[in-house]
Amino acid sequence: MSRSLGVQMKNNEVKKLHEKEIKTLFPEEHLFLSVNASVMIMHELTREINHIEKVVLAKAKLRKEFHGLLSLPGIGAILALTIMLEVGNINRFKEVGNYSSYCRCVKSIRTSNGKSKGGGNRKNGNKYLSWAYVEAANIAKRYYPIVKHYYQKKMSQKNNIVAIKAISHKLARAS
Repeated sequence: MSRSLGVQMKNNEVKKLHEKEIKTLFPEEHLFLSVNASVMIMHELTREINHIEKVVLAKAKLRKEFHGLLSLPGIGAILALTIMLEVGNINRFKEVGNYSSYCRCVKSIRTSNGKSKGGGNRKNGNKYLSWAYVEAANIAKRYYPIVKHYYQKKMSQKNNIVAIKAISHKLARAS
């Protein structure tokens, strides 16, 4: 869209385009075929993803924690399921900080008398939980104004990675 027409269109708007609208926007046959094929692929992939999600959710044994996770910003059914299955029994963590550390949401640094004494076990923990919370943070910053405001505040202080990890840490603590 932007290359051919100089117009930017959001992903959801592109998905809503019908063949007649695409033909109107792209009267040249080669451009019409290309854009129409891309839109059809997007529709098919969305349908397949929805089908896979239904099958997975039907097979999974959902616990009460699953529904609590769904209430957090940025966490949908698949991320909630991933978190629920990866965590197991949440009671094995004595404090919320232990859980955040297990999710790789905090730095692993050793200090003594204000001096750094090594990096610690930065690869300890669960990489899948780390991934899930970073994904949730990226989604939350897009669709939740309060999270977006917090993200922009952190971005002004540090950088993108630090801001996303700060949101993922907040989500891990909340869960």
